[in-house]
Amino acid sequence: MSNMQPSAPKKAIGVLPNLIFMSRWLQLPLYLGLILAQCVYVFHFWVELTDLIGAVFGNAASLNHILDVVTIDGAVRPTKLTEATIMLVVLGLIDVVMISNLLIMVIVGGYETFVSRMNLESHPDQPEWLSHVNASVLKVKLAMAIIGISSIHLLKTFINANAYDVKTLLAQTGIHITFLLSALAIAWCDRIMTATQNQASQEH
Repeated sequence: MSNMQPSAPKKAIGVLPNLIFMSRWLQLPLYLGLILAQCVYVFHFWVELTDLIGAVFGNAASLNHILDVVTIDGAVRPTKLTEATIMLVVLGLIDVVMISNLLIMVIVGGYETFVSRMNLESHPDQPEWLSHVNASVLKVKLAMAIIGISSIHLLKTFINANAYDVKTLLAQTGIHITFLLSALAIAWCDRIMTATQNQASQEH
């Protein structure tokens, strides 16, 4: 005779709880909007890259556009493509890529965490971080991505340090340090929560 107990019948979800649970789909237009924002960044990336390549090959219009982009208000406008100018443009391209990575993490991770499972376990291109993503992991990864973006902006500022006053340099440095401390605090809280959950599971 089998010792298996019959499984308890599933309790039907009430109308109001089901309505509240289904409200998560209201976030879908938000993620679709972020996908459109991603398209804008892709277009912007290729415009900047095309102008940089054109400026290298002597296209006057592309050169003027690049010089306008890297020139800060109040600073002397460069007259030719220099190493510093190329570096600023490349840093701008890297900035676009890192923001795009941030968008992907928010779109994919947020949809997976807060809207619906995408069942990508068998997909060969499933991101490694998506296999163990949750709200806490997503917050830490977003904080790290923001630090990377802030680092690029701070580096661009230091390259053009002569065009900024001391207050601006100190303010941007302080903001970057604040991002660092915030990320450390988030990671520390996540570590405490994980340790507490592991301890509770071991006790039971």
